[in-house]
Amino acid sequence: MEQWADSPYRVGISGWRYAPWRKVFYPDGLPQRAELEYASRRLNSIELNGSFYSLQHVSSYRRWYDQTPPGFVFSVKGPRFITQMKKLEGVETPLANFFASGVLALGEKFGPVLWQLPPTLGYDEDRLARFFELLPRTTGEAAKLARKHDERMKDRSLLEAPVEQPVRHALEVRHPSYEHGRFVDLLREHDIALVCADTAGKWPMLDDVTASDFVYVRLHGADELYVSGYDDAALDRWAGRIKTWHGGRTPTNGQRVGSPAPRRQREVFAYFDNDVKVRAPYDAMGLAERLGISG
Repeated sequence: MEQWADSPYRVGISGWRYAPWRKVFYPDGLPQRAELEYASRRLNSIELNGSFYSLQHVSSYRRWYDQTPPGFVFSVKGPRFITQMKKLEGVETPLANFFASGVLALGEKFGPVLWQLPPTLGYDEDRLARFFELLPRTTGEAAKLARKHDERMKDRSLLEAPVEQPVRHALEVRHPSYEHGRFVDLLREHDIALVCADTAGKWPMLDDVTASDFVYVRLHGADELYVSGYDDAALDRWAGRIKTWHGGRTPTNGQRVGSPAPRRQREVFAYFDNDVKVRAPYDAMGLAERLGISG
């Protein structure tokens, strides 16, 4: 597991607490409280998605930190209240509440923040730019923003960062109006990663590299959203694409709408969200093995 801290590839699953996974991926008799520990010994990253549905607790983030090995990294999904309900407008206080809720307790295991926009929200450059300007870029800035939380967080907040490090952000879009070069330029201006999302053709999948030092990939299903898995050939293709991104280039077998990105090595985060038929953990382990990071 020592290799994980130095790997440029972070491969994992979106969430880990799924009833159908028990007695299939998780051994029969494994307590639910031990599921994260079990998964984190087989993969080197997990995307926290409970934070999308509700603000989590400081004690939860601390427990998740303690249950995972050195070198492990969590990506954290930003609240749907900000992206789906408020649609990025008037969100300074909700952002403060999110960063006060305990994410900073992840310390050096705190990876990118994922912001997933709803399919109904089309491209609006001014709206996006205003939101990007609010986002903290270091854990120190995040702690400062967290202190602007409202009353509901008064007795359940963490307002100090145990480590000072960058905070990176990724944006997943689901509307065809984002498929143009100006959107790519805007993300590069703000150093936000465009999520390459495989959604079985339902929503846009763009290969453009927009962040300076990382790429973010979400794999929701090869043929059927959230259900179908990835066969050996598909995993081989994704491993090749990920190696291309890491090497500073952009895959040529996908869609790109912007100009080529500057060539430099980048860390790559890839998460499987095809959980319905217990494919996600096995697909993730298969991809990790192809990238030389099996647990």
